[in-house]
Amino acid sequence: MHNLVKSIGEYVIRSVTETLYAAGYVSEVLKRTFRFLRHIQPKYGYRVLIMQILFTGFEALWIIAIISLALGALIIIQGRSFLAQLGQGQLVYPILITVITRELGPILTAFIIIARSGTAMATELGYSIISHEIEAYQSFGINPIGYLIVPRFLGVTISMVVLNLYFNIFGLLGSFIVSQFIRPLQIREYAYNLLTYLTTADVFSALLKSFIFGAIISCTATYYGFRVERASTEIPQIAIKAVSRSFVLCILADAIITLVYYL
Repeated sequence: MHNLVKSIGEYVIRSVTETLYAAGYVSEVLKRTFRFLRHIQPKYGYRVLIMQILFTGFEALWIIAIISLALGALIIIQGRSFLAQLGQGQLVYPILITVITRELGPILTAFIIIARSGTAMATELGYSIISHEIEAYQSFGINPIGYLIVPRFLGVTISMVVLNLYFNIFGLLGSFIVSQFIRPLQIREYAYNLLTYLTTADVFSALLKSFIFGAIISCTATYYGFRVERASTEIPQIAIKAVSRSFVLCILADAIITLVYYL
């Protein structure tokens, strides 16, 4: 019993310490981000930012397009066939808005970025620590958070917002293309029906989710990348932790925002 209480106490202390350390890391990233935006330094920060946007955003366009087109097509096929039996065919439009714009668009985009960029950032930073690159930056008076983390934070967050909008466009486009084979519609009629059910709150919710997901992914991946201490064998474990924590935090954030939206 004494050992059990001791183990629980150690776990609680370790968890609280880890949480405080992570909170301090996030606050430092945000502080450095404000400095970066006020006094951007093209010599290194701007280049890292552009490269991060190209990797996270541009190189993920094709997979986002495929998934969003397939999702929009599936919704219109299943929705029209089922709702038509109930005489509620028009409900397919609010379903499209709810599923693609408000819910699955942001979270699926986040999952794709976690799988690609989250893993890559955690691994890259881990190898930078093992190879003593971080120590080299510090010896030259370069803050590693301002140089390595802030451009990635901004790049992933910007890419997340843009990719979410891109996902919505292709998802709704896919549903329109499929609808032409089921019951042809004029583009004006289709757009009018969508805009009828699309509200400002839907757009704001999607943008807020994508912004928060981007911040979570970048902070979590870089935080765990910095947790590598000695050997390269730690890097795969750190990458797995970064991915799993990012998934959990994004799902929790999504649930909280959705709950607030409906309340």
